[in-house]
Amino acid sequence: MLSLNTADLTPVQIQSYLNHAVAPRPICLASTVDKDGNVNLSPFSFFNVFSVNPPICVFSPSRRVRDNTTKHTLENIKEVPECVINIVNYDMVQQMSLSSVEYPAGVNEFIKAGLTELPSTMVKPPRVAESKIQLECVVREVISLGDTPGAGNLVIAEVKVIHINEDILNADGSIDQHKTDQVARLGGDWYCRVTADSLFKVAKPVSAIGIGVDAVPYAIRNSKVLTGNNLGQLGNVVALPTDDAIEAYSQSDELKEIFDATIGDSQTRDLQLHLKAKQLLDEGRVEEAWMVLLM
Repeated sequence: MLSLNTADLTPVQIQSYLNHAVAPRPICLASTVDKDGNVNLSPFSFFNVFSVNPPICVFSPSRRVRDNTTKHTLENIKEVPECVINIVNYDMVQQMSLSSVEYPAGVNEFIKAGLTELPSTMVKPPRVAESKIQLECVVREVISLGDTPGAGNLVIAEVKVIHINEDILNADGSIDQHKTDQVARLGGDWYCRVTADSLFKVAKPVSAIGIGVDAVPYAIRNSKVLTGNNLGQLGNVVALPTDDAIEAYSQSDELKEIFDATIGDSQTRDLQLHLKAKQLLDEGRVEEAWMVLLM
């Protein structure tokens, strides 16, 4: 494994390594205004949500590594501590990228990128009409992390109004992740797109406490077939299936076929059972996988 001491690297090298390593990152297309009302629009992938009560998003207009200058977004926020965070989707990703061009102060990136200004309801900066989700924010604080090239400035923005395009909502008013078509930033020129094909669910323990991987029997934990992800699934159950359930499941035609084909060959039987369990785990059928493994 390559080990690098950041003290031995240039800011450009650190930027490259971190941008490629800490990814994908959601993209904040932030709109701001200066004291004279001039509008600025700029994207930031050093961005995320950090609190829900109060609702807080944080993004960082870092000092430019090239020449240590600050961005117009930061200068505007210091004059008018408000912004709109517009979430980027695939249909606007190229326009978002164009808005990152370092135009002179006073140039409206909405116009340059061909995006549409939409008046906000509580703050001065306009929203991006093409964005499916727009967050009107009041800036609570700006934390400077230094005055050297690449130093960040953490903009702590409290969300005051959430605007959501109804096209991406479920019948109950919640956001349908399949409809957002969001994009995220990787390293260099790379991005990724959140599509139905790339989505998957992971059962998240909320109220119940999983048994943990350490409670998985040794022979299963050290399987040559099961992956770390599979073990995580097994360790996420609250309790193991009962002997009666295991006995009943063992009577299925598919399991009988494995037993009949491996009579007198316990090693092959274990392998086939682990392969069957992995198939079930990959299909999200965790309880059945446990029953196969405990036979």
